[in-house]
Formats: sequence, C-alpha cells, structure tokens
Amino acid sequence: MNLYRQSSVCLIAWLAASAASLGALPAYDIRDYGARGDGQTLCTAAIQKAIDACAAAGGGTVWFPAGTWLSGTLHLRSHVTLWLDAGCTLRGSTDLRDYPEHEPKVRSYTDQYVCQSLIAGEDLEHVAIRGQGVLDGNGASFRWKQYRNRPYVIRLVHCRDVSVEGITLRDSPMWMQHYLACDRLAIRGIRVSNHVSYNNDGLDVDGCRDVTISDCRLDSDDDALCLKSTLDRPCENVTITNCILSSHCNAFKTGTESNGGFQNITLSNCVIQPPRDFGVFYGRKGGLAGIALEIVDGGQLDQVSISNVVIDGVGVPLFLRLGNRARPFTPDGPQPGVGTFRNVSISHVTARGASTIGCPITGLPGHCIENVTLSDIRMRFPGGEAKKLVSKEVPELESKYPESRMFGELPAYGLYCRHVRGLKCSGLALGTEQPDQRHAVVCDDVQDLAIDSLDAEVHREAAGALRFRDVQRAVVRGCRVDGGPIACFLRLEGPQSGEICLMNNVLGSVRSFVDRAAEVSPSAVTEMTNLLK
Repeated sequence: MNLYRQSSVCLIAWLAASAASLGALPAYDIRDYGARGDGQTLCTAAIQKAIDACAAAGGGTVWFPAGTWLSGTLHLRSHVTLWLDAGCTLRGSTDLRDYPEHEPKVRSYTDQYVCQSLIAGEDLEHVAIRGQGVLDGNGASFRWKQYRNRPYVIRLVHCRDVSVEGITLRDSPMWMQHYLACDRLAIRGIRVSNHVSYNNDGLDVDGCRDVTISDCRLDSDDDALCLKSTLDRPCENVTITNCILSSHCNAFKTGTESNGGFQNITLSNCVIQPPRDFGVFYGRKGGLAGIALEIVDGGQLDQVSISNVVIDGVGVPLFLRLGNRARPFTPDGPQPGVGTFRNVSISHVTARGASTIGCPITGLPGHCIENVTLSDIRMRFPGGEAKKLVSKEVPELESKYPESRMFGELPAYGLYCRHVRGLKCSGLALGTEQPDQRHAVVCDDVQDLAIDSLDAEVHREAAGALRFRDVQRAVVRGCRVDGGPIACFLRLEGPQSGEICLMNNVLGSVRSFVDRAAEVSPSAVTEMTNLLK
C-alpha cells in the first residue's frame, strides 16, 4: 500500500471513529434550531443559535446532517467543532448583505483584501471543522476583481488549537481559507477545488506557528498552498507532507508578502502537477512555478527544507527570489529594509514538462541569497532556444512583484544563479527535449560555489555547459557532459572571477575545459585530473 493511500485509509478510519463518537458527545443538531436543508432557506440565524448554544454549554459538536444548508457569515466559538456529515453541503449565500464586514484586532496587509467570510473566528481556542461534507463558497456569483467585497470561505484570526480535517472545500469568491496569526494549526485530509473567480488560492497560512498540513489535495487557479507573513510575525515551525498540489500560478509558495518572514519550514513527499480542465484567471494552464520561495517585503527566510517532490508539467520547477518591494504591512507603518534569505535545502526533486524559461535563483547586489543546497535533482526542459539568449542581460527588477517569469527566458536552460553566497549543487541532472544553445548553468556574482556530479545535456552548437561571471571560490568536480562535441566546458568572465578549481571531470565530448574572457586572470582557474578525449 503506498504512503498516500495508507494515510487516506487512516484518515477515513479516524473520521469514522469520530462520527461514531458523536452520540457520546454534546451534539447540537442545526435542525433543532430551525435550519432547513433545502438549499433555498437562509439558515444563518438558526445555525448561529446552535453554535452559540453549544459554546454556552462549555463546548461540543454542532452537527450538519445531510442536506444543503444556505448561510451567510457564521461566527465560530471556542471549544466548538462543526461536523459536516456525509451528504452535507454548507453553501454560502450569494447576497453580500449576508456577510457583515468585520475588521479583526490583528492588523495585517490582508486588511486591504478582505473583511468578510463565510466562517469567521477571532481569539478562539480549541475549534475544529471536520467531517465528510462540503463547504461551498458559491464563488461564481462573485466574479469580479475588486478586493474587500468577495468573502473568504474560512477566516480564523489569532486562534489556538485549530483543526480542519476531512472536508471538501470548493468555489470560493476569493481565497478559500485564511489562517492569520494562529498557533497550533492542523489541517489534514482536506480536498480543495477553487477555480471560479479571481484570487482563488487553495490554502493560505499567514504568520502562524506550529502548523501541520498533511494528506491534502489542493487544486486552485491562484496559489495552491501559500505561506504568507502579512504582519510583523513570522510563519514558523511548519510541516507539510503527503500532499498533491495543483495551481495555474504557484503550487507551493512562501510569499508574496514576507514582512515577518518564514522560519523552520519543511515540505516533503508531495506531487505537483497542473490543474485539469479548468479555465485560467491568472497564470498559465500548466502553472507558473512548482516551488517558489520569496522574500520581498523585509523579513527573514531561514531554515527551509524541501525533499521528495515530483513536479510534472509546471513552467518553472524552482524559483528562489530575494527582492526589495519593501511594502509596509499597514498604511502608516515603516518601510521595511531588504530581508534575508538563507539556509535552504532542496533535495530529491524530479521535474519534467517545464517551460523554456529556466530556474532563477536571484538575490540583489549587496544582498545575496545565502547557503542554498540543491542535491539529487533531475529536471528536463523543452529546449529549442537560440544562442542569442546567452548574451541576454537580465535586469535586476529589484522592486517588481516576484514571479517566476519576471525575467523572461534566461541565459541558462537549467539554473540561472545570481547574487548568491554559499551555493552547493550535488547530483544535478539537467536535460532538454530539443537542442538548446544556452548553457545548462549560469552563475553571476556567486561566491563559495560547489558543483559536484553535474550531468548536463549540451548541444554541439551550444555556448558551453557552464558560464561563470565574477564567481569566486568555486569547486567543480566529478561532472559529465552529454552531447556535443562542444567548444568548451566552462566560459569564464568578469574581472572578479578567481580561485576556481576544476577537478576529476570526465568531459569526453568537450574540446577544451575553459574559455577565458580577456579580463579574467590566467591564474583564476586551476585544473586537476580532468579527462578529455
């Protein structure tokens, strides 16, 4: 039995045990308070009475039996579980007047986005939404771009011990679910489909601590699983595993808002693939990026580990960006300085069906991305691009909104790395479906670089396998080039290039190891025990 199926079986067993225990717990049937499951009767007041009665008695379970229950905003209470039974649909009203505006006490940039939701809660503890039913936001009735008049389906602010398990969520007017400044959040076994309006994110975890997300299927037009920090509080101690993620934009993203930063984040054992049979509001049909790590509004990104991920058909498999949009999270707040981006490990990733852009890892002049390790990564690209892209000058775009296609097609078909310190690449395999005349890897203003056991496909008319400009303290060893024969393995440019060692490379299809530009010192490179034909 595979891991995902085994986890699903465990979840179903847990849900069944929970349902069986309902009779032993204080349970409040919404029908006893006047709710009617005909899909036509507005049940807001009746359901809220059931929730309030449950809370007044010290907590318990509010039961939504099979049926379609139409509602406006429901205010969750502490120690209350909403149980959506099999065959139940809790559907949002299409009338905005049924969603009273509410500004939470916690200030964040999301004040610009939303003040309404179907299920709302603030300053709560021990709350849950569970079962085998459906939360339907009726989002097709709110198909316009303006913010602050399209409700979220779930919005919980500054809550503790929150659990969302088993349910299906679909068709939000805006983001599907937003958890802001919450502690001890557990999301397990949910299914999300969100493709009916603009800004249709799947799951947004914002400035939260101690978060577990597992066994979920998230399919959305906008970002599928997005960690945000829209206030001066980091999103930290987050574990994500055994999920399938699909998006027309970014499947997994930290950002775009990053004021509080991201610390101690792990993502493992996940599949990323394009959505199926949905129109596109944003992005591209196959998805913009698989994994996008971004810091652009100050904040620190530190200690991020990503492993065992399969990416299929997404435009840019990896996108790492330190920028400087410098947007305050409140209108009168101070402008943040440039953030920091360090200590990222990405391993055991396979990607195919990518676009021709390549994968950018880009900091800023004087503000490097630091200590990135890429290991055992295999990526295939379509290729077919001409040599004119080799000399393309890539703009810095310091303050531009970060997106994987922001620079256009890059001078490398594989990895384009700029303003990076402490980059270690081991066991990379890069290839193209069609001949591509760009380098496989380009490094520009990179210090403390190690490339070990690179296996790169390079066309015989390509400019070379690697291009370094102003690269210092680099070791390139144990590499192999397929294709060719090509003129050189490494094109070396920039007056700052130096302390570069090539050793134990087997390059039978390469006519020479290094092609130095005129400004490069002859002593910049040391060659040791390399093999040519």
